[in-house]
Amino acid sequence: MSTNSLNLQQRLHQGLIVSCQAPVDSPLHDPVVIAAMAKAAINQGAIAVRIDTPAHVQEVRLVLGSEALIIGLWKQQLAGCEVYITPQFHHAEAIASAGADIIAIDATFRERPQGETLESLIARIHKDLSKLVMADVDTVEAGIAAAKAGADVVGTTLYGYTRQTEHLSPPGFELLMPLSQQLDVPLICEGGIASPQMAQDALKQGADAVVVGTAITGIDLQVKAYRNAIAL
Repeated sequence: MSTNSLNLQQRLHQGLIVSCQAPVDSPLHDPVVIAAMAKAAINQGAIAVRIDTPAHVQEVRLVLGSEALIIGLWKQQLAGCEVYITPQFHHAEAIASAGADIIAIDATFRERPQGETLESLIARIHKDLSKLVMADVDTVEAGIAAAKAGADVVGTTLYGYTRQTEHLSPPGFELLMPLSQQLDVPLICEGGIASPQMAQDALKQGADAVVVGTAITGIDLQVKAYRNAIAL
C-alpha cells in the first residue's frame, strides 16, 4: 500500500462521508445551500463530503476551509457514452481547480470517451493535478481493475446503476467482503445506505467508510417518497 493510500485509510477509518447534492431543478441546487449542508455535516462529525460540480466544490471549500476533506466529481452526459461521473480529464481538472482533494471518476468497464483510458485518466490526475482518485465501480472485477489502474480508493457507488447490475439494488454489500480481501486501497460503501444500521453493517462487512446521501441530504426525494406513501 502506498503512503497516500495508507494515510487516506487512516483518515477514512470507520468514517461517515455525506454526499451533499440536489437535483438541478431543486431550489437546493444552489452553491450556498450545498455549502450549508456540507458545513452541517462536518459540524456533526462527518469526516468528508462528496460534492458535484466545480461551482459547488468551490463554495464548499470556501465555507469549510482548507482542512475538510472534499471528494469532488462532475456529472456529465456525453453523447453516445454511458460514463458520466467525471468522464474526462478536463472535468477532473475543473474539479481539482475548484478545491477538491479527491477526484471521483466512473471506473466501470463501460466504454469511455474516445482517446482516454481509465489508466491514462488516473495517471494524469495524479501527475498533472496532484490529486487522489476515487474509483466508482459496480462490480468486484471493476474494483480490482481500478485499483490495479492506480485508484487510491474504491467505492461501490455504481452498483445497481449499470447495465450489468441494473437488476440489483444498492447498497452493494455483496461487493464489500471480496473487495476488502483483495484490495490494497481503502474501500467505501456508497449507494442505498438508508439508515444508521445499514451504515454499521457496511463497516462490519469490510468497508473502511460509508457515504450517505439521499437519507441525509435528499430532501426532494425524501419528501416525494413520504408524500407518495401517504397519498390516498
